[in-house]
Amino acid sequence: MNAPSARVSPRAEAPAPEAGPAPRARAPLLRFRIWQSLSARILAVNIFALMVLAGGILYLDSYRARLIEARQAELLAQAETIAHFLGADAANVAAAGRLSLSQGVRVRVYDAAGRRIVDNWADPAVRRFDATDPAREGWRRQSAIAIDRMIDLLTGARRVPRFAEPEEDRRDAWPEARAAHVLGQPQLATRRAPGGILVLQAAVPVTLADGSRAVLLLGVDAAAITETVRRERETSFTIFLVALLFGLMLSAFLARTIVQPLRQLARATHRVRLGRGRDVVMPRLPGRSDEIGRLARALAEMTATLRHRVDATESFAADVAHELKNPLASLRSAVEALGRVTDEAGRQQLFELINADVRRLDRLISDISAASRIDAELARARLQTVDVADMVRSMAGSMEATGQLPRGVRLELQLAAPGTARVMADPDRLGQVLRNLLDNAISFSPDGGAVTLAVAREGDEVRLAVLDEGPGVPHVARDMIFERFYSERPDTEGYGEHSGLGLSIARAIVEALDGHIEVDDRPDGRPGACFRVGFPAAD
Repeated sequence: MNAPSARVSPRAEAPAPEAGPAPRARAPLLRFRIWQSLSARILAVNIFALMVLAGGILYLDSYRARLIEARQAELLAQAETIAHFLGADAANVAAAGRLSLSQGVRVRVYDAAGRRIVDNWADPAVRRFDATDPAREGWRRQSAIAIDRMIDLLTGARRVPRFAEPEEDRRDAWPEARAAHVLGQPQLATRRAPGGILVLQAAVPVTLADGSRAVLLLGVDAAAITETVRRERETSFTIFLVALLFGLMLSAFLARTIVQPLRQLARATHRVRLGRGRDVVMPRLPGRSDEIGRLARALAEMTATLRHRVDATESFAADVAHELKNPLASLRSAVEALGRVTDEAGRQQLFELINADVRRLDRLISDISAASRIDAELARARLQTVDVADMVRSMAGSMEATGQLPRGVRLELQLAAPGTARVMADPDRLGQVLRNLLDNAISFSPDGGAVTLAVAREGDEVRLAVLDEGPGVPHVARDMIFERFYSERPDTEGYGEHSGLGLSIARAIVEALDGHIEVDDRPDGRPGACFRVGFPAAD
């Protein structure tokens, strides 16, 4: 009998769903504000498409496997029933050749010598599963077969032997029938017809009524399983296409909302890197509250800070050049005049001028070096708890003991209770702030005047006040005195004793420690200035 090659029905077996490339899932930390997080949106799109595809593959593979197992069990039970029927009576063997079973089951019986003695398909009235050459099927069947093969290749499905009728239909031509005869146990086999239809066969050993041994072989196609799985696959594939289309549209939207602003930011930062910062307007994207918006605003603020730093550096360099130029010019004039002056008094005066200029340069260079390093050193400093009252008490005692108070100036202390004025600071830098404020107050104090140091705790802040009895600070100059190289000094001060950087350094340190500094008149109404410094309390 000719080998069946395919089912007449255009429906073919449903293979496992197509395995697409798994999207590369980034693993960012998800935030609770999901809708404002681009990372969560992109991750959700990728996971959605992946879950649909993976779920369809797992479901259809397991579903088809369960259907095949159930059909094999049914076929085996049917074979055992027929075997029992054949062994009950010798006449039943001939009757088996006329059995017309559901789904066109083919019944064959092989005797002890392996010859076929029964084939119900030999009777033209018996129902059978018809075979059709797949080459004569339409494009739909051809495409279904091609998809089956591609999916089996992608999913690594177990290769099923091809179904083909032997030239001589004997028991040994079927491995399952031969194994059933040799082992005396039922055997199952699955093969695939050229059209992609699975053919299931069950071989059962039979002891006939005359005592001879035979083998019953039942065969049936699994077209019903193929049709069921194909319907499920079409449904899953439709859902996948809809999800894929939605994912592509959403991904395109997200790509547009991400790539375009990132390109703007990249162009702007590139121009800043090329030194065109003055001409560049960094986009801030105020309408966006996601990561891109925060990045844009952070870059804009960083660029503004860099511009401010560059401006400050350029201004500082210009001020340094100006401040160094004056003593150098004076020093050069004195050195040139030294060779022309012959009297001892004139030469002594020039030597004193040279010495003063050298001291001025030394003080300038030291303060400039300290001012240029202040930001970097504060960034590396390890803050610790410092009691401001103890520091003021210790410094005042040291200055009085070592005679560092000129012209009879005295110090008066008004300190908070021990342990109540503690702040987080670098002790060396906080001491530098106190020394600079004391030096400034002492230099403006009259002979025999008093400098008051007051430390108090006010709420969550520790306040330090330095009061002198000098002329005070005019309102118009209260901001300028904290600028670098501000040089308004008292008439009694010697030349070159101050560089004009002390208060500027003090303000930089105070602000780096999250504090603030200001100058005002004395609160008691007496002449003089009052410098107030505030720091966050440590407890």
